[in-house]
Amino acid sequence: MKILMCGIVVIAGMAGVLSANAQSTGQEPAVSPAQTAAPAPTADQALTADEIVAKYVAAIGGKDAISQVKTVTTESTVSVMGNEVPSTTVIVDGVGYKSETDFNGQKIVQCYNDKGGWMINPMAGAADPTPIPDDQYKANKANIYIGGALYDYAAKGSKVELMGKDGDAYKIKLTTKDNVDSTYLIDPATYLVRSLTTKGDMQGQEVEVTTKLSDYRKTEVGFLMPYALDIDFGGQFGLNIAIKKVELNKTVDPAVFEMPKPAPAASPAE
Repeated sequence: MKILMCGIVVIAGMAGVLSANAQSTGQEPAVSPAQTAAPAPTADQALTADEIVAKYVAAIGGKDAISQVKTVTTESTVSVMGNEVPSTTVIVDGVGYKSETDFNGQKIVQCYNDKGGWMINPMAGAADPTPIPDDQYKANKANIYIGGALYDYAAKGSKVELMGKDGDAYKIKLTTKDNVDSTYLIDPATYLVRSLTTKGDMQGQEVEVTTKLSDYRKTEVGFLMPYALDIDFGGQFGLNIAIKKVELNKTVDPAVFEMPKPAPAASPAE
């Protein structure tokens, strides 16, 4: 059960990968590699890290289209240890990210804004909102930006490096200005992300968290997004996220990203 709770708590961070790339309510059939494939470079046309990332941004819709999206709201189903858990996520670009997961009637919340983060986890005995540790905030604060961490990475103070290939996939390492590293495997034909590997915490132990992205679909405004994520926590624990609904540019009150005050203590009986 402790491992299950750890998985539920980190769903918010993982779902951010999905939500940050979710850009439309419209859906079309899943996109096959042949529909988006670009000619693979020959040996004398080796690409740089910047060029690979630029092709990735173009593959998911391009900068002009991404910049038109101000808010993204998603509804997902999380499959974990035989349970199906509903989860919702809202992002206001550059302002905040909030995920709410309902587990057996108890709501687990993770929230990040441009200043810090907070969470509620009644299943771990924390029914009141509590601040998220600084290292966890630094690792996940990119979730407040629509388009993902690779999009416009230099403006965020990050840098990228081509680490060679893993099989046929390009291996791109992204390092944020807070020295948080992530490794992306990018398909050489479609330039879509196949997987993302980051560091995570599992009951006080640092583990590699690998998220495989698949079932990319083209939205009505021309964006591609993954509708399925398979997440592995260092071989100790796994879960799957399936996106069900996405809405763009809904009006969102920025106040939802502010940490609420704890509920007042009950007065002693007289």
